[in-house]
Amino acid sequence: MQEIKGKKGGLKPSDLKGEITDTSRDGVLVFNQIGEFLKTKNLSEEKRDLMLASFKEISKDPQRDKETSLDKAISMLLEKDSSITKQIFTFLYEFVHKPINESDNTGHLDIMGELYSEFLKYALGDGKELGIVLTPPYVTKMMSELLGVNAKSFVMDLAAGSAGFLISSMVLMIEDIEKTYGKNTTIANEKIKAMKTTQLLGVELNAEMFSLATTNMILRGDGSSLIIKGNTFETSKKIYEDFKPNILLLNPPFSYEENGMPFIKFGLEHMQKGALGAIIIQDSAGSGQALKSNVEILKKHSLLASIKMPTDLFMPQAGVQTSVYIFKAHEPHDYEKPVKFIDFRNDGFKRTKRGLNETSNPTKRYEEIIKIYKAGLNAKVSKELWGALETIYIEDFIAKPRENKHAKDFNFEAHQKNDTKPELKDFKRTIADYLSYEVGLILKNQTPPK
Repeated sequence: MQEIKGKKGGLKPSDLKGEITDTSRDGVLVFNQIGEFLKTKNLSEEKRDLMLASFKEISKDPQRDKETSLDKAISMLLEKDSSITKQIFTFLYEFVHKPINESDNTGHLDIMGELYSEFLKYALGDGKELGIVLTPPYVTKMMSELLGVNAKSFVMDLAAGSAGFLISSMVLMIEDIEKTYGKNTTIANEKIKAMKTTQLLGVELNAEMFSLATTNMILRGDGSSLIIKGNTFETSKKIYEDFKPNILLLNPPFSYEENGMPFIKFGLEHMQKGALGAIIIQDSAGSGQALKSNVEILKKHSLLASIKMPTDLFMPQAGVQTSVYIFKAHEPHDYEKPVKFIDFRNDGFKRTKRGLNETSNPTKRYEEIIKIYKAGLNAKVSKELWGALETIYIEDFIAKPRENKHAKDFNFEAHQKNDTKPELKDFKRTIADYLSYEVGLILKNQTPPK
């Protein structure tokens, strides 16, 4: 599919002939094409070998390369029975690769990346078997916008997963560059190329996720130069001294100690003064489960905001309540300054096993939550969507050192004023949130705490 330097074109459906030898099976040909394609990229041999080890699954199953009846989605494109490998390849080639390549739409890199992301996520179980839950793209976009990512940003993700945060940041950075220098101008293209190779840093320990991240970045234009395979806490300090990150975006593994707060602590310590960091994490990290890390963070850095996210955000993979915490690096927390607390449990989506359903204009809600974060009660947003902003936006002080709740009051509920009479809709929402939480535990074979 992808073209290789020195050859007329990439692999085509007609090249997959359904042969059954170990050297010419359809899966082997696809895998070999990937190997040749990766050789044209500026990748270390170690990185290339790690990626090929993940892609090897494509060629492992000879059964998938035997001729079988055509799926109805592909029956108009092939004349006779073909292997499952060829049918999938043909579908992608005809309906994705060709239309994109034949158009002048430079946005195709995002489409191709999403395509390959989905393909690999299905192949790898979407990270569920690895104990990893990937962040939805509309959330990575929201968090990147909350931190104001632009052309001058140096963005870091220390638990990169599929590189979702880096991709969202890349899109915003490209938009900012093109706004300044024009679209498709020589200088804009040069700036974008430089940005992709020098301003996006990701670290990922898991080999499969590392391959997914690297592939995603390559398919968006060789932005894989600074994707590192390794344990974040064992990486060299020089990496961060050279990179000089000013934006940190994180969704750490839920199973890590203190729910993953050590990742944001480590990241903030390796950032520039005044840099911004955001982490989406289980609520329990902000209510006592990550006390050690939280205390240390507040000694050196500031908590700016806490945004409570939907209970079903990661369903059906994980039923946990999460919040987004935003910090400023190397400015010890000033307990005389209020923190912003925002309730975003209603993001306009309803999530089920069958997919994502829009219930209350989620696109507009995700646009306006940025305005609410920036302007608070003065935000110019839709009253129909939000009602009285006082019910979802609070500015309050967090507990000082030596106070009982110190470093345990990072969540919206800890600052919510209960001076209004609860309505039936509040009761229903609370019950729905709890049931969603319990269902999530059952799906994970866990027992609700007593």
